[in-house]
Amino acid sequence: MTSLTITELLGDGIGPELRACVHAVADRLPIDIRFDPIDLSLENRRRAGPELYPAAESALRATRLGLKYPTVTETESPNAVLRRALDFTVIHRPVISIEGIQSNFSEDVFLHVVRVATGGTYEDPGRRVGRDAAVSLRIVERRPCAEAARFAFELARGRRLSVTSSSKYTIQRVTDGFFEEVVRDVASGYSDVAHHVVLFDALLAKIILKPSDFGVVLCLNEYGDFLSDMACGLVGSLGVGASGSYSFLESGDTDVAMFDPAGGTAPDIAGQDRCNPSAALLAFGMLLDHVDRYDLGHALRMSLLACIAARVSTADIGGSLGTTAFTEAVLTQLAERLPNGPKETDAS
Repeated sequence: MTSLTITELLGDGIGPELRACVHAVADRLPIDIRFDPIDLSLENRRRAGPELYPAAESALRATRLGLKYPTVTETESPNAVLRRALDFTVIHRPVISIEGIQSNFSEDVFLHVVRVATGGTYEDPGRRVGRDAAVSLRIVERRPCAEAARFAFELARGRRLSVTSSSKYTIQRVTDGFFEEVVRDVASGYSDVAHHVVLFDALLAKIILKPSDFGVVLCLNEYGDFLSDMACGLVGSLGVGASGSYSFLESGDTDVAMFDPAGGTAPDIAGQDRCNPSAALLAFGMLLDHVDRYDLGHALRMSLLACIAARVSTADIGGSLGTTAFTEAVLTQLAERLPNGPKETDAS
């Protein structure tokens, strides 16, 4: 692939600064990248109203590729709206220990959390029952679970890792039991990939005790959310968390993929050249991997990690640089890792 069009979903707070960092990297890559911006900032959502989301959906379906920056949740969560509109069923978040980032945890973490992006209790508004009780409906569906399981096993096969599916199947026998049943069905087609089943509460303890026992962990919606943030805490920073969201065609191929940093809008430091762009750059690297430019994604990651290891980074992860200076340091490293010569272009 020598040219690329990316739907870019603009955000709030530190979003514009993160965008500038991504564009600075994109400008140095030896391919032509075009960004198609859709403004999802709170100000524009208030101004444009509900018609903004169909426009974003249409743009994402056209490019089948998105990069999203943090957005404020006011009356609605843009992430949740896009997830429903585009039928994202899988969220993948790699969590890896990074040399140079101080952590209270001494073990190395190399973990891929694969989360069923729909269902559970997250999409149910719940209901009050009288003055003293409330109920919530928990939904687990076969298709999202199967798509997440296939994603997890393909990921594990490609990286020679094991898959651990985790839930509370002994307590939530109907819903979590159904999830594990679907996972077992998918696992039967991957005899070359080791599959383990661990209760979720025990999983949290076991990851802390010996994270090297785990490669790909597959969870239902809320469990995957809890585990992702805990794992980021183990490696010392939510500021290095990036994720990909995926929808699928009936053939099983990916339909739309959207990548984003896991952190929030950080309004307290917005516009001050203090934000950490690592997660946004890692999300961009995941996007490059997805379009079969792993060479470029890997070069970007190695450049970023080299800077962090040398403490040439922002203050939140042990350095003393501002956002712009940190990005320039990454670009210096990147220049040494990219092939020489002009940008590649399509023959057409």
